[in-house]
Amino acid sequence: MRRAWQWLSMGVALAAVAARPSPAADLRDLYFGEALYQAYQGQYFDALDRLDSELAQHRRLDEPELDSLQYHIRQADFSVGDFELRYRMHLRAGRAIKQVLDADVDQPVKNDAAYRLARIEFQNDQPEDALHALERIQGTVPDNIRDDVEFLRANVYLALGRPADAADVLKRLQTAQSLKGFAAYNLGIALLQSGHAAEGLRQLDKAGQIDSRETATAAIRDKSNMVLGSIMLRSDDYAQAQHAFDRVRLEGPYSNRALLSTGWAQASAHDYHKAVVPWGVLIGRDPTDAAVQEARLALPFAYSKLRVYGRAASLYGQALDSFGKELDKVDASTRSIRAGNFLKALVREEIRQDNVWVVRLRTLPDTPETFYLTELMASNDFQTALQNYLDLEDLHRRLIAWQDGFAAFEDLIRLRRANYEPLLPEVDAHFRGLDAQMRMRLEQRDLLQRRLQDILTAPRPPLLATADERVALERLRKIERALKRESGAEWAAQQVRLQHLQGVLTWRLYTEYPERLTQAHKDLHELNEDVQMLHERYTAFVRARQAAVHSYAGYDQSIQRLRTRVGEALQHVDTLLARQGHVIEAVAIDELDTRRQRLEAYQVQARYAVADSYDRALKEHANGGTP
Repeated sequence: MRRAWQWLSMGVALAAVAARPSPAADLRDLYFGEALYQAYQGQYFDALDRLDSELAQHRRLDEPELDSLQYHIRQADFSVGDFELRYRMHLRAGRAIKQVLDADVDQPVKNDAAYRLARIEFQNDQPEDALHALERIQGTVPDNIRDDVEFLRANVYLALGRPADAADVLKRLQTAQSLKGFAAYNLGIALLQSGHAAEGLRQLDKAGQIDSRETATAAIRDKSNMVLGSIMLRSDDYAQAQHAFDRVRLEGPYSNRALLSTGWAQASAHDYHKAVVPWGVLIGRDPTDAAVQEARLALPFAYSKLRVYGRAASLYGQALDSFGKELDKVDASTRSIRAGNFLKALVREEIRQDNVWVVRLRTLPDTPETFYLTELMASNDFQTALQNYLDLEDLHRRLIAWQDGFAAFEDLIRLRRANYEPLLPEVDAHFRGLDAQMRMRLEQRDLLQRRLQDILTAPRPPLLATADERVALERLRKIERALKRESGAEWAAQQVRLQHLQGVLTWRLYTEYPERLTQAHKDLHELNEDVQMLHERYTAFVRARQAAVHSYAGYDQSIQRLRTRVGEALQHVDTLLARQGHVIEAVAIDELDTRRQRLEAYQVQARYAVADSYDRALKEHANGGTP
């Protein structure tokens, strides 16, 4: 039996570079802090909603430099691009970052923006544009992204078919701790692609021996060993291939394929006694794994080569039973997917709360549709499609909540109208009376102010007389008019007394004029303070009255317009959700069909092999040998 081993893709390894926003060292704007908090919780839609609103209000201000967001405006502009990038809104993220590049900012800030733009372009499978963005980086590069910039540059070179240039960059990154393992693996791939096979294999061998407890680094180390072992196996260097496969962890993501490949390396070297060891371990693992299923045929194949036909026939029979059960699982998975259960399982809230949800998904009850889809669900393309579906599902829930919220707003407005409208007529009537009195007093104050201003240039002491003095002066004027109509000595004496009293009052008014004028200005100043307080209370009342009316008036059209927009958006999202769900289900069913065809092929091979093994066992027994 001839088996073609599964070759690992010699693709580029991408390190997890900085994607989260940096927290402000001295946070002064609480709304910006709220956006950062939402982003650190992975709620990028909420973070964008908060930050977009805050930036829009900031840019509408007459004096934005007085706003607290001004302290973080540069970081906020960067964060918008980051949030949009994390939410896979690449077009908007690119536009936001390009605005920073075109702005009048320091070169290190432009370099940071150029790196982020290059990362967006590279993720959009546009390496030429990514390289153009990287070429805009000049001068000082921030320390926290210096290695990431060069690593991205190397990946862009590889994507453009320039492995030699990529190798030159990657050689300088071998000591970068943040890229440990990734730079070493990519350098090996770059050397292989540039035609330096021997050097590339040595580099992969070096990458496969990196010592690290970091999960990502250990995974790339295993991948390096798998690629190296596969190349050695393909080159018939079975000893080196086995040595590379032996370095793969027994519990890592590549463990099953490593055990299978180890067995094939030993079998290719005709050492079938050793080949049965890894294959014997492998058949006890997850029966849905493709490597385990292949091992169920490989193990009895090795026993048949060892002429242990009875054991081979028994194992072929077990494989036949296992393939039958797995075919039943595939059929159950297909039926479950067609019934819509797969999508229901994917949107479970408990799954989305865990980074290893793909693994946990198989542990949930009533999810047979996930038995054969773990590898598919872990792929980047499927994850992208799935995340789009989950985002659409999230938008669907939000739109439903917003749609239901309109009724609550309408109820709130109804209650406010019922509370304020009966009170406003009486309040308005009382206010009109107070308003008329206030206006009259203000006119009197203005008259006093004009008179005081006039007497500064043309002194008029009688105007500063007290109330008693004005009364006295008025009585004296009446007496004077009365005395003018009389004559005689008695009336002459009264006239003298009148003039004496008038002189006393006039003397007092003129001699006390400066003090009285000073006091009048002090009193006017105190009056102005009272008037200012009155104005503030008047304005506060007007605003409170307007706020009371505005709290329930004029919302009907806005709510109706928003309800229409939300309804239209909900229909659009539902359409997209159905299409995206159909795509995911179709991809999953295609994967299951592929697995079914493979299992059916294995089943045919097992049926033929079990019969052949029994036949060989009987012949061996008839010839006096041990079956």
